[in-house]
Amino acid sequence: MAITKKVFDTDKNTGKTVYEYTLENKNGMKAQILTFGAIIRRLWVPGEDGTLQDVVLGHDTLEPYYKNPGYLGAAIGPNANRIGNASFVIDGVTYHVEENEGKNNLHSNDTEGYHCRMFEAEESENSLRLYLTDTDGQMGFPGNRTFEVIYTLTDANELRMDYHATSDKNTVLNPTNHSYFNLAGQDAGSIEDHELKLYASNYTPTLPGSIPTGEIATVKGTPMDFTESKRIGKEIGEDFEQLKLAGGYDHNWVIDDFDGQLKLVAEVKDPKTSRIMRVFTNLPGIQFYAGNFLGEQQGKDGAAYHDRVGLALETQVFPDSINKENFPNAVFGPDRMYASTTVYQFC
Repeated sequence: MAITKKVFDTDKNTGKTVYEYTLENKNGMKAQILTFGAIIRRLWVPGEDGTLQDVVLGHDTLEPYYKNPGYLGAAIGPNANRIGNASFVIDGVTYHVEENEGKNNLHSNDTEGYHCRMFEAEESENSLRLYLTDTDGQMGFPGNRTFEVIYTLTDANELRMDYHATSDKNTVLNPTNHSYFNLAGQDAGSIEDHELKLYASNYTPTLPGSIPTGEIATVKGTPMDFTESKRIGKEIGEDFEQLKLAGGYDHNWVIDDFDGQLKLVAEVKDPKTSRIMRVFTNLPGIQFYAGNFLGEQQGKDGAAYHDRVGLALETQVFPDSINKENFPNAVFGPDRMYASTTVYQFC
């Protein structure tokens, strides 16, 4: 395992140097991570013949990451996904956060969310620790908060992410990573031929605006059923209300037999290259987003991105859990530190 770093650019907001760290294992697999947004900018994964392929969407330069409407590769926090009506109540106090998706909140804040913040970095023998702090009331969230994500690349071709966060007041903490994967290569076009299996017999249906109804519904007999591996594009265009509301797959699946232990929750295969990615987490939910609204944008190395050229598998506490009593508890504070692990394993 080796870690190297180089200057990538200068952050125009803080004047700080943005570094790119490269983590490399004995198999030649490489993860290239920025101190801006804790972004996974490149992920070079060997194929069956040992040839390396970059399997995550991203950009060549820093500038596109300032807007980054798809949140390509970024750490999301302090709260990933959506908060209905951009408000919530903790300990009898009502808090208001940014309305940045209609009347709702998406991914915390457009200008101060972790996806567009500078992180401090600390490297060890085989890991990269990226960390930052928030002040009480920043982005509308209570508590003086600390956050860190530790990236570790193992010789088993696993990229492991360990998250830790604290707050001196009860607050919402629900971070994730928002990488988009294309196992045929970041410039290979549609992911609709990828095959996906989710270890989830239920999902959380949504209202218009992608806020969960609060129901936990079975996937059986619907296009939402990925309990057996199937081609992503097979039913994505079906006349099914949930698919029409989201323009395709963009929903939270409820992990089967959740017990807080690290377990396999998703498996993706590209039939062209036979490359497989497995996702492990100790979180209760996973958001599968098929990149329905990525839009036309310039990607790395001259690649032209458009809708559904990458898929995201975001491990998480359920969307809008803070406003749904029957959803998992997303409140953390002095008596409950946040900690989670997610692993992307390639073979």
